[in-house]
Amino acid sequence: MIKAGFSIQKFTLLFLLCSFLKVNAQPPQFKIYVYLEAYGHEAVNQMVEHGIPASVILAQAIYESSSGTSSLARKSNNHFGIKCHREWGGDTITQTDDSDNECFRKYNNVKESYTDHSLFLRSRARYAHLFNLDVRDYKSWCIGLKQSGYATSPTYSENLIKIIEENKLYEFDGYQNLECKVILKRKEPELKQSPYKASMCSLSEFAKSGALWIDPQYVVIRSLDLIVDQDTAEGSEIAGN
Repeated sequence: MIKAGFSIQKFTLLFLLCSFLKVNAQPPQFKIYVYLEAYGHEAVNQMVEHGIPASVILAQAIYESSSGTSSLARKSNNHFGIKCHREWGGDTITQTDDSDNECFRKYNNVKESYTDHSLFLRSRARYAHLFNLDVRDYKSWCIGLKQSGYATSPTYSENLIKIIEENKLYEFDGYQNLECKVILKRKEPELKQSPYKASMCSLSEFAKSGALWIDPQYVVIRSLDLIVDQDTAEGSEIAGN
């Protein structure tokens, strides 16, 4: 019960202030973990589809959108700070950046932002040389993005590399060279073969396999191993191994 002399207005103001502090009290590292859990799969999907390192995609998104918490990201689902440009025919939003009231692209959802970012890089000649780089060479990608004029910050490439290395985002790039193997899972009293085929797996199959996950301390992707009961597997030949 509110004590006498403490108005409803003051109580409401105090409540809102506490709520604001609680939301914004999350450390940046925690916000990054949450962001990776939400959009790590989409970055890998874009890498497989367009050949851009997932680590670089995620680092740009984290940097440009403050892990999805920036005003532009929240109001327009724009996680890469892409401005309108002449060819853009979709929805827009006005926001001050390098200049006052600049035009930025607005998307229906975050996935559209990720796809448009990939197409944005793919469709411009100034970024073409980047696609000759190894998908695991995130440092050259970051340096190339800055040199090609993606951002005006003089430390843009250094900032991206720092985000990648501090959060081990380069682990995401390993998916490009992974292969799905036949998985045998122990289910008493018999071994049962999973539906995965001995070929490059789809992203959805890869995610369902449990090989992609978020650890409280870091993000890691590891190759699918052949899981068999040692006694049963002895002397057996596993297709696709």
